[in-house]
Amino acid sequence: MAQNPIQFQKGLSLQEFMTHYGREALCVEALEQWRWPQGFVCPSCGHGGVPVRLRTRALLQCRHCHHQTSVTAGTIFEATKLPLTTWFLAMFLLTQQKNGISALELKRHLGVSYLTAWRVKHKLLQVMKERDDQTRLKGVIEVDDAYWGGERHGAKPGRGSPNKVAFIAALSCNAEGHPIGLCLGKVAGFRSREVERFAKRHFDPNAIVLTDGLACFRGVASAGFEHQPVVTGGGYRSMALPEFQWLNTVLGNVKNSLHGSYHQVSSKHLPRFLAEFCYRFNRRFDLASMLPRLGWAAVRTPPMPHRLLKMAEAC
Repeated sequence: MAQNPIQFQKGLSLQEFMTHYGREALCVEALEQWRWPQGFVCPSCGHGGVPVRLRTRALLQCRHCHHQTSVTAGTIFEATKLPLTTWFLAMFLLTQQKNGISALELKRHLGVSYLTAWRVKHKLLQVMKERDDQTRLKGVIEVDDAYWGGERHGAKPGRGSPNKVAFIAALSCNAEGHPIGLCLGKVAGFRSREVERFAKRHFDPNAIVLTDGLACFRGVASAGFEHQPVVTGGGYRSMALPEFQWLNTVLGNVKNSLHGSYHQVSSKHLPRFLAEFCYRFNRRFDLASMLPRLGWAAVRTPPMPHRLLKMAEAC
């Protein structure tokens, strides 16, 4: 049986990771290269050139205005008391495995407290989310409604269950019908206005959108996209329709990953966990470059203090 070249690709081994990022100086050098690929630029006056290095390589002073900065200032790493090697190890663990890693398991790998591991993980998930939110899905897009969470005993069953969190799943495919990009977004409910807002934010204007016959998906057409609804009829037979075969497969993988890695996910933090799966899925063709790509995005993501990190995302 032939091996899937995507699943069996080399990736970034632990030995290679230690060679490139195993020491603090190597991590500082990598961050500096990702932040200023054309050379140091002062964030205060915009002057370039070689900076003065104070005490450590991480603290830099502009030769023009004497403003002092560091490779972590103004980034998601700002004000961290952790060694950069700890951050890089967390990025390695988050990007090089197919399923997610819980904060409890990350705590054991990093040798830090649970709260510290939770902060590190969610800051990196925030980087993933903000980065993917900048990319719009193109081509033919399969869209479906989905829920996270089960029915609460004794409460209202079905779609109205208070324990269920609604989110929209959108999967773009290329000309050969192979999945390319994934977007999962939490919504306040399956209403036309919510679908319209989601489509305008995440779909390319020239995209063709396939949905089932749910009434709320009329919002796709209201947003100005070419909409092709397919009446599935519901039930298990609708899962086998070729129009949504890839999307149903990916949704099953998403839910199995969340259940297997976390068992329970808070509804207010669900968008970050969904973004984690999307980030890895959308970059699965080159596992080895996923860590430096995350690092490049991290130095361009503004700081996220704990008081903002623990807040629920507004739908």
